[in-house]
Amino acid sequence: MNIVLSSIFSFLEEWAAWEWILFALCIAAVVGCILWLVLSPKKEKKPVQLRTLIYGAMCVALSFVLSYIKLWQMPMGGSVTLVSMLPLMVYANRFGLKNGLIAGLAYGLLQFIQKPEIYQWAQIIIDYPLAFMLVGLAGAVKNLQLGCLIGGFARFLCHFATGVIFFGEYAPEGMNVYLYSLGYNGGYMGVDTLLCIVLSIPLMLALNRYLPKRAE
Repeated sequence: MNIVLSSIFSFLEEWAAWEWILFALCIAAVVGCILWLVLSPKKEKKPVQLRTLIYGAMCVALSFVLSYIKLWQMPMGGSVTLVSMLPLMVYANRFGLKNGLIAGLAYGLLQFIQKPEIYQWAQIIIDYPLAFMLVGLAGAVKNLQLGCLIGGFARFLCHFATGVIFFGEYAPEGMNVYLYSLGYNGGYMGVDTLLCIVLSIPLMLALNRYLPKRAE
């Protein structure tokens, strides 16, 4: 135990000031989102319906299962999956932004448990709980296809940031680190998001019979 703790502390001592600042900002962002989810005023004082919880658990589980079906694996993390984000986006669209963010956060924690790519503690927070929680932004608009674009782009921005900050050293010599991160993360995230947008069209036509319509 002492060896593990000493290794962690020695690792933290190597951080530069900007890394500590970034880490603090990431913590503040996650904590702020959680507090907003928990403490935001409710329009109606009623408990969360059991159906909402059941659908949320089912969508998180389905996304987790689909994440194992990888169509294209990137060498340093990231992949094109069989629309693993789509169940989360559908849930956020039908049950609202707040529930979508909570489901995305839960899924992000499962992704970290599944196969974490760990380089820095701040990178962990951005690439996992924060990135996947922002997929829930698909619930910010009523149109599902636009919501898929928003949720996918928000997740991309998180991976783009970590690509610049933590993975820039892997860029080919002489290549701009921003272009490197854009190409690396934009490639698989663009395809993944596009698949979600395309498949959301026939999916929603089928699910309109079973899922509740979005509240006005």
